[in-house]
Amino acid sequence: MVLKVFFPSCCSSAESGILIGRWISEQNSAVILAVVHFPFIPVQVKQYLSEVQRVTKVSVSVLGSWSNSKQEKEESLSEFLEDLGTIFSHEPWIQISKEGDSKFWSCSTLQKQSNNPKEEEIILVYYDQRKVMLSHLHPPLATATSTDHKADDASKLSAVFDTVAKSKILFMTDRYDDGPIKLTHWQSDGVEASIIVELMKQASVPACMLLTFLLSLISGICRSRVLKFWPLSFLWSKLSTCEQLGHRLQHLQVISSNKKAQNQTQLMRKANIFVSLLIDVALGILLMSWLYRKNRIGHLADTLIPVADHVAEELQDLLQWLMGAPAGLKMNRALDQVLGRFFLYHIHLWISYIHLMSPFIEMILWYVGLSACLGLTVALCILSDIIALLTFHIYCFYVYGARLYCLKIYGLSSLWRLFRGKKWNVLRQRVDSCSYDLDQLRLLVVIVQGLIHLLVDLIDSLPLYSIILRLCRSYRLAAGVKFRVLEQQDGKPLRLLMQVNPLSYGSVIQTYRLPTYSCYPKDSWTSLCKKLFLGELIYPWKHKGEKQD
Repeated sequence: MVLKVFFPSCCSSAESGILIGRWISEQNSAVILAVVHFPFIPVQVKQYLSEVQRVTKVSVSVLGSWSNSKQEKEESLSEFLEDLGTIFSHEPWIQISKEGDSKFWSCSTLQKQSNNPKEEEIILVYYDQRKVMLSHLHPPLATATSTDHKADDASKLSAVFDTVAKSKILFMTDRYDDGPIKLTHWQSDGVEASIIVELMKQASVPACMLLTFLLSLISGICRSRVLKFWPLSFLWSKLSTCEQLGHRLQHLQVISSNKKAQNQTQLMRKANIFVSLLIDVALGILLMSWLYRKNRIGHLADTLIPVADHVAEELQDLLQWLMGAPAGLKMNRALDQVLGRFFLYHIHLWISYIHLMSPFIEMILWYVGLSACLGLTVALCILSDIIALLTFHIYCFYVYGARLYCLKIYGLSSLWRLFRGKKWNVLRQRVDSCSYDLDQLRLLVVIVQGLIHLLVDLIDSLPLYSIILRLCRSYRLAAGVKFRVLEQQDGKPLRLLMQVNPLSYGSVIQTYRLPTYSCYPKDSWTSLCKKLFLGELIYPWKHKGEKQD
């Protein structure tokens, strides 16, 4: 049977001593965690290991001995190390020895309690203890090519990763401690820490308490009965700005929560939300600083009125063309005049409204620009709502035209059932074509708003922290491991180097993608084209009783 010994590469130059780690009997494997140096008292070592077991819930024990002949001068050391097996009594007792500067180590096992000891084939696997401890091994994604064999391999690897990760308290002692036991591990030269990070941790406690109080106050106001009356409840459910503010309020509550993350998924979700919120606010502040420089808000307000007049002129020209003889076609003049004047009156009302609001547009844009400090997504949602309000007349045209077009479709279907096999009514087809231009205008507004909300959803749902972590420290997100064969020699154990295989970027996004919330319907292009063809209404918000794709 093959015996696998996972040995930390940081202990290859350690002084002679005993090996402590975990024995995994199901896999016939030994995970070495640290080396205890001489001198030591066996009773103190056993007490220390029992305390580590109590805290980490990992069965840590003395697995064998480690001999570094470069550091030792006494010839009786090997016999002394063998005798330690009777004190700590682990079966099998693993003996690893390094001979000078040689690349090939000797590794053997002793089984004193076995009547028929068999010589086992030993595979020595080196691993980077720091990377394995800090990484999180992800299970294989459920795909068509995944098999039970892959899941079984992942469970075997997870036992090794969990052993190292749960033994974090073992790595908190270094050579400068005054304790009776001296260890060699990846932090034996000094515990890895940052003064800035520790100061931020201390400062985050009162900041989170203050933020939690403010958020609870805001949440109480939002849940009050004042916002449940009809006008406010309607605006809160239909405006994308209110939806985004509520979404960010939930994010802030998750970040400021004093509950500790129970697993890696919750921790990564908190980190992704925090980085997403941080980048969103930073981009919003950059946008705000750009808007308030060189009087760009004033230039934007001065440009808005000419653009609105240009759109109105184009619509009026289109309606005048349809009220005449478009492309030389003979139309129903009475119906054309009624519909044309009806739409022209709507355009007149809209232009009058814009000109009436023109003295206040710059002030409105100035206050709207301040909302960018809440985040770029909030500013984009406000822009989307402004576009929806400014193009409300186009939506009215679309509703009228779609209703008339729907009636014509029903009329044509009735005529088709009545006069099946007869010629097509050309007059009705010419009347039906009038609504297509309004559909194109409405479709343009839908596309612009869709692009804005696509950008908002991208910022809200993209796991930025996970992507940055995958880019800078890819070993933190492990999809598996790969083994590289080192030098091999007859009579010596096979030596392998275990390296962490990082998770792909697509799997990172799929695993840690944040949920999104929107008050706008999520229709596919097939559904949109079908509604346009049949004359069904495309609502600018989620409509009750309507199925979403």
